[in-house]
Amino acid sequence: MVLHDLYLAWRALRRSPRLSLLMITAIGMGVGACMTQLSVWHALSGDPLPGRSGYLFSPYLDARPMHDDTPGDPAAAVNLSWLDSQNLLQQHRAVRQAAMAGGQLLVSPPAQPQQPFFVSGRYTTADFFPMFGVPLAEGHGWDAADDTQHARVVVVDQALARQLFPHGSAISRTLRLKNTDFRVIGVIHDWHPEPLFYGDIDGHHYGHPDQLFIPLSTAVELQFSTSNRLSCWGAGGDDLRRDGCIWLQYWVQLDTPAQRSDYLNYLQAYWNQQLSAGRFYRPARAHIDALVPWLAAQKLIPADLPVQLALTFGFLVVCLLNIVGLLLTRFMADRHEIGIRRALGACQTDIFVQLGCEAALIGAGGAALGVLSSQLGLWLLRQRPDDYAHMAHMDVPMLLTTIGLAVGGSLLAGALPAWRACRLPPALEIRAA
Repeated sequence: MVLHDLYLAWRALRRSPRLSLLMITAIGMGVGACMTQLSVWHALSGDPLPGRSGYLFSPYLDARPMHDDTPGDPAAAVNLSWLDSQNLLQQHRAVRQAAMAGGQLLVSPPAQPQQPFFVSGRYTTADFFPMFGVPLAEGHGWDAADDTQHARVVVVDQALARQLFPHGSAISRTLRLKNTDFRVIGVIHDWHPEPLFYGDIDGHHYGHPDQLFIPLSTAVELQFSTSNRLSCWGAGGDDLRRDGCIWLQYWVQLDTPAQRSDYLNYLQAYWNQQLSAGRFYRPARAHIDALVPWLAAQKLIPADLPVQLALTFGFLVVCLLNIVGLLLTRFMADRHEIGIRRALGACQTDIFVQLGCEAALIGAGGAALGVLSSQLGLWLLRQRPDDYAHMAHMDVPMLLTTIGLAVGGSLLAGALPAWRACRLPPALEIRAA
């Protein structure tokens, strides 16, 4: 029966090809514009570490003096000082924990013809690799002893390893960073979480992956420059280890609700302890933020994207309203045929289903056009200079959403015209015919 309804719907569409093409174009363009923006939103608001994000937390400690209350200072909300990060690391109250900061390092290639170049890197501690599940193609990360000994070791990604050591393995090779030799102990296999949640929130979050990692203690000892935002107060110069400068990101792994509760109590007690010692000045209000809610609070999605998404949804609504009018015109043109079918025994439900099939076919055509137009829109977005432009792709869930939105929207738009058409009195239509 459904196949027969689809056949009748196909014949009806072929009787008025221009009107049918107009409806398919309208819904295809509306869905395409909407799904272009929705695909970008989906990519930017995704989970950077699926399967792990629920166990990762950012602790909050505010060491600033009372007079330093800069509105909208993001560093104050997420960063820690050197002393606080070292205290938390040494007391080791989480399953895993890591302090980190970003920097640009000058790399001197082993091959003489190559010129030195700058690479984005991360200064961090040993738990970074197991806590974030960093996959290693070769070698391993460093351990806590390397942090303590300020070891000259480095972990690089595969792209940098191939660039510097095109022949053979990079493990145990010497890599000169700035003016110091480091030994390569690990090579990361294609790991680029986006957004780069563990980086400074004022930095680049998309399309700028870290290519090398060295111990934080080593970087501080060698006075490597940092690209992190600094929020400092009081005297003490530019020594990042002094008390009065917050610049480090800090993440912990807590696997169970009991561990989270214990760690939060520990943070509160630590804050009160520092308050009594005169280091902290503000009333204790320690808390920990899970990764995904923390990302939402940082508002990393460009401010204009929600506006664009709302505008495209509005455009889709306008297209669907036009489809309602066009379908009503289309169905009313066949009212005499509908009256004859009713007189021959077809019930209102049969007519409604057959007209719904016609709307579904229009939606299927609109879905095909919507996929093509959204792919064109995403390609145009990838040509823009925005750092998130490379993420403008449509994955399988978004493809299925495109098809569902087109067909579902068309069925919704066709419901009212189909209901009006199937309720026409058959006797009057036969007499008018």
